[in-house]
Amino acid sequence: MVVFFMFVAAVSFYKAPCLPSQLPTHWNANGQIDGYAGKNFVLFFFPALTFGLYLLMTFLPLLDPLKKNYKDFALTYFFIRFILVLFFAFLYFYTLWAAIANPPKINYLIIPFMSLLFIVLGLAMPKIKKNYFVGIRTPWTLHSETVWNKTHKFGGFTFLAAGIVSFFSIFLGQFSFLFFILAISVGGLLPVVYSYIAFRNERGR
Repeated sequence: MVVFFMFVAAVSFYKAPCLPSQLPTHWNANGQIDGYAGKNFVLFFFPALTFGLYLLMTFLPLLDPLKKNYKDFALTYFFIRFILVLFFAFLYFYTLWAAIANPPKINYLIIPFMSLLFIVLGLAMPKIKKNYFVGIRTPWTLHSETVWNKTHKFGGFTFLAAGIVSFFSIFLGQFSFLFFILAISVGGLLPVVYSYIAFRNERGR
């Protein structure tokens, strides 16, 4: 349904005089537009990209040697797909908004949304069962189901913490983006390091 509304917007704005011939496609760390692309490309490429992502995530489990495990976290996998599609839709509609009017700086919207994304992933992480496409897939988690489960429990905590901490970066002015990147980077990298430590501990027993 979200992708459908993106295509509806693309068709509706195709000949709309309110849209300029060049639409914004990139913002710098200060929330200022520093990249543009052609109107028709932006209008239709991003809905198509979002639809492609949704199809990819829908059919990837069929190719996974561990596809039987997906039924054990089917609802969680649905919400992961949904939040990612919602994220792309948010960027798309914000782009149209920025082309027509003067919306709030993207930093004030993208940081809370990304923080929410990390919080949702943090809550979902402990429920993800071993597979080859979703989750923290390191050589050590894929080698051992015990390491997989421990890492995803730990990763759930770090992703949740990163989401909460990064949200407050919007109050740091010119340092907001830097603090945001630091928070999500630490939250994402710690589980990778932990997976190696958990694997070594398991081998040492």
